[in-house]
Amino acid sequence: MSRSLGGENMEMELKHAGFEGPAVLIPRVGLGVYMAPPKDAYEATLAALKIGYRHIDTAAFYGNEKGVGQAVRESGIPRQEVFITTKLWNSDHGYDKTLRAFNRSLAELGFDYVDLYLVHSPMAVDKRIDTWKAMEQILKSGKARAIGVSNYGVHHLKELFANCEIRPSVNQIELTPFNTRKALVKFCEDENIVLESYSPLTRGERLKHKTLVQTAQKYNKSTAQLLIRWCLQKNFVTLPKSVTPARIAENFQVFDFSITPEDMAKLDSLDEEWVAGWDPTKAS
Repeated sequence: MSRSLGGENMEMELKHAGFEGPAVLIPRVGLGVYMAPPKDAYEATLAALKIGYRHIDTAAFYGNEKGVGQAVRESGIPRQEVFITTKLWNSDHGYDKTLRAFNRSLAELGFDYVDLYLVHSPMAVDKRIDTWKAMEQILKSGKARAIGVSNYGVHHLKELFANCEIRPSVNQIELTPFNTRKALVKFCEDENIVLESYSPLTRGERLKHKTLVQTAQKYNKSTAQLLIRWCLQKNFVTLPKSVTPARIAENFQVFDFSITPEDMAKLDSLDEEWVAGWDPTKAS
């Protein structure tokens, strides 16, 4: 049953073209734990679950899967009510290595399945297709309820479509008003691939931007809340990171207001293809 808050749906359905599996609903706001030390990830996950989050996004590369898994178990919330994402790191591409890496992640988390398993980036040109064949096998095994990619550009997705049996349900990329990626977003939407926004808060680098500040004041919200709300109104899943309980709570208080079309257009006009981190979407 889908969750809602204030009449707004808090979840989206993931679909895999080429695979007839059970319906998978993904919460639209998740906690990102990018590079948080294990203890911090553990405490942040516990705090988030207590506040009402039901989606935690980690990765093998972050080194904190164990802390996330421990927090979920200790939260008292049934495992099936928490959506867990983890990711395959670049050094683990290839069919056999992907399967081994996935099993390591399961062991670190302490779970017998994950809700979403992503290829962290396309930065393994000669192994991407073999990697995806392993991802398809993981989905068929039931040990991942959904599979997808991260940091894939249009050319990467077209290559994958030409060589896959099952298409990805998700592409997780950096998305903010400062980098709207219109062509990539439209391509994914046309292909029924759900977009997830990582680093939606610009890693703090643009939170004091004049237009953000002025617009947020109109809604009596923080600039962080404005950026998260922008993602929601774009129909993205969004993954704000914080290890501070007060900010984790603030980042979840985004279902009680709506940005006007005029203000959404103003935010869109900030686009300058700026990235806070890396941008493998443009890699070969």
